[in-house]
Amino acid sequence: MSINKDKLNTAINLIPEAIQKGFFPGVQVVIGHKNGVYKSESFGKRCIYPEILPLDNNTLFDMASLTKVMATTMVFIKFLEAGLISLYDRVGYFLEDFKGEQKDDITILNLLTHTAGFTPFKPLHIFCRDYEDSIKYICSSDLEYKPGTNVVYSDFSYIMLAYILEKIGKEGLDKLSRKCVFEPLDMNNTCFNPSRDNIAATEIDPTTNEPLIGIVHDENARFLGGISGHAGLFSNIEDVSKFANMLINCGKGFMSPLAFDAMIRNYTKGMDENRGIGWCIKGNELSSGGDLISPSAFGHTGFTGTSLWVDVENDVYVGLLTNRVHPTRDNLEIIKFRRVFHNAVLAAVE
Repeated sequence: MSINKDKLNTAINLIPEAIQKGFFPGVQVVIGHKNGVYKSESFGKRCIYPEILPLDNNTLFDMASLTKVMATTMVFIKFLEAGLISLYDRVGYFLEDFKGEQKDDITILNLLTHTAGFTPFKPLHIFCRDYEDSIKYICSSDLEYKPGTNVVYSDFSYIMLAYILEKIGKEGLDKLSRKCVFEPLDMNNTCFNPSRDNIAATEIDPTTNEPLIGIVHDENARFLGGISGHAGLFSNIEDVSKFANMLINCGKGFMSPLAFDAMIRNYTKGMDENRGIGWCIKGNELSSGGDLISPSAFGHTGFTGTSLWVDVENDVYVGLLTNRVHPTRDNLEIIKFRRVFHNAVLAAVE
């Protein structure tokens, strides 16, 4: 496979147009293949209220739910390979309070594929005192549907999964992620609770009338101290490119070929979504990856406006980091933009 540079530039030119239309304040984008990077650029501003601040390739973005695949899923894969956990282990094996009402048969795979029966969302800070209390609350919560019968995206699955991984690894998710994922992949900019200044702003906090900068946007992750299995990670396009390069090369040097194949298998055929281990699988469904990306492609999005799609068949990956929730989450233009942007990128593949 190769890339048509003129068509690729046509795709890239959609970004400043979208910024001008107010779809998002700033963007980092990377488009690459097995042997390198076609394009890596930054556009717009990292903050537009209360002051305008510049954006560059070093700016950190709140990755939101990309935390699930960049951190939690990868730690799980490494533990799977080490023989510390299995897809078909029951959750109750690790958490004795998780039992009854069809919970006894819920597996780690159900957590990874969002088929455990959990509610999509509840504000833990209203019902719980701290992290441990949150786990007890999730364990005792009623299920909303029969496990294994449908895909209902829920952060509870990944909060639970991270807690289990922490029990196994005897360290917090931040340390496990750094040791198992970020250091091996030389992702030196990726972390929870960042301390640097160059960070893209997200939504305005109504209590302070100031944008969240370096503080995780997700309310439950914020309540859990900024470190959670479902959200909390910050990264930039350089590290996303390193992560994507590992994936476009089928995990080479990081995970075994069989672990990679298992990760991107579709475990939810016939349900509302195609889900692998952590990842969305394109299949023939409507997808943020667009219409031209191959059915075997896999990816994930984040609520703040981040996304990563990897198409091994067509030898291309696309990382798109935006702060579309700055200054408000009501801006939903990213939904259509992702699809048309990925279409334009894939149209450049020859």
